[in-house]
Amino acid sequence: MILEIITPDKKVYSGKIKLLQVPGHDGLFEILNNHAPIISTLGKGKIKVEEENGQVLFFEVDGGIIENKDNKIIVLAESV
Repeated sequence: MILEIITPDKKVYSGKIKLLQVPGHDGLFEILNNHAPIISTLGKGKIKVEEENGQVLFFEVDGGIIENKDNKIIVLAESV
């Protein structure tokens, strides 16, 4: 999967991942390879990114929107 995390100021992250966990408006949810297409709002919380090499990264967000389609994920965050 390919992930991009973007704020109004800059692109915060771009890379290949195997797992993404985000703070959805109604609670945490995860996206894995071949996940169904989705568009959702995000609440305040931590985004967990597990890269293909196994490294785990965390990003604190204040809300935003996530879109996943064809294993390409875009997170538009208010701030990171």
